[in-house]
Amino acid sequence: MNKADLVEFVAKTTKSSKSQAEENVNAVLQGIEKGLKSDKEVVIVGAFSLKVTRRAARTGINPQTKAAIKIPARNAVKFKAGSSLKSAVA
Repeated sequence: MNKADLVEFVAKTTKSSKSQAEENVNAVLQGIEKGLKSDKEVVIVGAFSLKVTRRAARTGINPQTKAAIKIPARNAVKFKAGSSLKSAVA
């Protein structure tokens, strides 16, 4: 499912227009982004949690040249499925 599929699903489920559904989906995505930026964590109980973690700098290998390269430290987002999501997929 991509974003367009999600917007269509929300429109059908809420019996609203696609433009309104897209505004709602965008609002949720912006809320998640804001939560990760400010609190470093977003938890939707039962569904999932997202958490910002720091990945340390490390040495990698260029697969074409086999030369060692330095990969800089960066922030990454970790995803953890909640109980209802796990049971829905299982």
